[in-house]
Amino acid sequence: MKIGGWQKFSLIDYPGKIAAVIFTQGCNFRCPYCQNPELVVPELYSECIPETDVMAFLYKRREQLEGVVVTGGEPTIHKDLPEFIKKIRELGFAVKLDTNGSNPDVLEALLAEKLIDYIAMDIKAPMCKYQDACGVKIDTEKVKRSVEVILKSPVEYEFRTTLVKPLCVAEDLPAIREAIDGARRYTLQNFVRSGKVLNKRLLDETQYAEGDIARLKALWDKDPYVRWYDLLDDARRSPQGNN
Repeated sequence: MKIGGWQKFSLIDYPGKIAAVIFTQGCNFRCPYCQNPELVVPELYSECIPETDVMAFLYKRREQLEGVVVTGGEPTIHKDLPEFIKKIRELGFAVKLDTNGSNPDVLEALLAEKLIDYIAMDIKAPMCKYQDACGVKIDTEKVKRSVEVILKSPVEYEFRTTLVKPLCVAEDLPAIREAIDGARRYTLQNFVRSGKVLNKRLLDETQYAEGDIARLKALWDKDPYVRWYDLLDDARRSPQGNN
């Protein structure tokens, strides 16, 4: 496995579990707001961490850690992903997979072999805006099928969206909600300004304030037809919107 980085301890990346986080190197998307360009752009790659080093660490931490998050980059582009996860599971760890949903066949195969315990899939934008949000041409039918695979799966899962103007905005949320209708868990995230971003022009854009995101989260949890657009108006008018 091409491992571009790892975090030895995390309390937030795997809900309910103490986990290590493994970052695979390489991605088939070029999301302008990506904050891991060193895992995405080949010219920025560093030397891969030997898989043997990672497995040796996990072996030693079997009593301290409960799970391992495999993220990226995009893990599902790697043909050896199933074998890599098998090695992790043989050590007794639960496995969470982070994915952009571009490879539904891989998700189906991993689920069929019962190799993953939790899936987190990014919903980048409404399907009509996916190409801009991903930075590449994308087959949205594959993304839709990944959503269906996850919704029907027996494992824990979550969908998540990062609001980042102009790629994905509050007005896009109704369409996103329709795309993942029936989902048990959805996470709405704000774009975090950082110099380490794939397209630094986004740093000049006016983005949402955390207060706006909190109000949108509160609305998401209510009936989608009750005051939905009222709250969107509130978010647009918020004096905190120019953070």
